[in-house]
Amino acid sequence: MAMPMQVSLDEILSMLLARVDSLAINDENSKSKFNIVARVLYKKGILTDADIVESIKEEHRMLKELGAIAEEPSDDIVETIADGILQWIKGDIDSLKKGMEEYERKVQEAMAKQQAQKPKIDVASPAVLQQLNRMGGKGQGGGKLII
Repeated sequence: MAMPMQVSLDEILSMLLARVDSLAINDENSKSKFNIVARVLYKKGILTDADIVESIKEEHRMLKELGAIAEEPSDDIVETIADGILQWIKGDIDSLKKGMEEYERKVQEAMAKQQAQKPKIDVASPAVLQQLNRMGGKGQGGGKLII
């Protein structure tokens, strides 16, 4: 009878992290290849702005029919998506930087708003708790939870 192989948790985590790293590198490599091919097609006039917009609409129509999304995006949203894709294809560095800065600003605002909305918990000092206990008629041994 063969003995079961034992693998430590560290070994499992190392294998999983190596796999995640490999997938991340592969994803970046695929994105880079896509961007290069799309730029070549765009520069040669094979791929146009209208093709991008139409493909985005087609993608969302298919996703809706498959039940992956509830509704197709409006034309404004489609144009925004197309602009983002075309910025990469055209290599519009200034627009990309501006978009990244705006995105970072919106994230910071959202985080600040979320921090402001967090409920605060006030903790009474032991002296105040003792005073409340005396006012409630209980002796030194009892405590109260105040909400």
